[in-house]
Parts: sequence; C-alpha cells; structure tokens
Amino acid sequence: MASPSTGRTAALSLQLSRAHQDLRHRLADVRASLGRPRRPDGDDNGLLAHCLAFCTALTNHHQGEDTGLFAQLLRERPDLAPTVGKLVEDHGLITHILTRVRHLADRAAGAAPGADPEAIARELDGLAAIMESHFAYEERAIGAALDTGVADDGWSEPVLRFGTPRSPAP
Repeated sequence: MASPSTGRTAALSLQLSRAHQDLRHRLADVRASLGRPRRPDGDDNGLLAHCLAFCTALTNHHQGEDTGLFAQLLRERPDLAPTVGKLVEDHGLITHILTRVRHLADRAAGAAPGADPEAIARELDGLAAIMESHFAYEERAIGAALDTGVADDGWSEPVLRFGTPRSPAP
C-alpha cells in the first residue's frame, strides 16, 4: 500500500495536466472576449481584465515551475537537465509573447490610436499553438518523473493552483 505522500506524488502528473487544462480554458476565455462588442461607453476593460488574469496565472505557473518544480527535479534527477533547459527556454518565449499581448490589450482597452484587436488575436493564436506544444512536451517529459516521486517543498502551490478566475465587469 502506498504511503499518503507517495499517493500524492503519484497524482502530481495528473494535477499538472489539469493545471494546463485550466490555463487552456483561460486562454479560450481571453480569445472569446475579443469577439465581444465594446460597451456603449467604448470601454474595453473586459478584454483587459481577462487578459491580465490569464497572463498573471500563466506567468505565476511558469515562475513556480522554474524556481520550484524544475529546481527540485534537477536536484533529484540531474539527467533531466536538457529537458528542463528546453522547458525554461519555452517559458522565455511565452513570456515575450505575453508581454506583447498585455501591451496590445492595454492599447485596445484605452482605445489608443492604432489599437488592433486582430493583432491581439494573432498573438493569442501563436501563443495557443506554443502553449499546446509546450504543455504536451512537458507532460510527456516530466510526467513520469513526477509519478516516481518528487519532493514537494512548496513548489506545487503556484504550479498547480491558480485560484478562481475573476469575471470582468460587464
């Protein structure tokens, strides 16, 4: 019979998959908010709120992986260094795209000259493709290591739990 900590550890790959699914859903919400008409007063803060909530959740997830999960994995499984290096590299690329998305969403919310919802949509399409590839690789590459046992020194909180997303104002 597995000890409680072993059972918890064995469930980590499943929890990681669920966290990734939550992030996919959040991105879908942001993408859907692009098609919503502006409010009568011209304000588009709904898009900005969705975007900021998503960007924050994804950034926190990746920072938690980089500084917590991956650091722990490397202590216990130094053979995963090339895999972890690739995942951290992906995080940098994703961060760059998120920065562009935030900037474009901020411009759109303020109705700044040159605001381009189609540019946001293109960035989000690219982000979705990269995220899908990244998540699939990560789950394949480190899922087995998670299931064989990785000590949790607190890294799981930012990696696996994002809290309830806030709904933007109507």
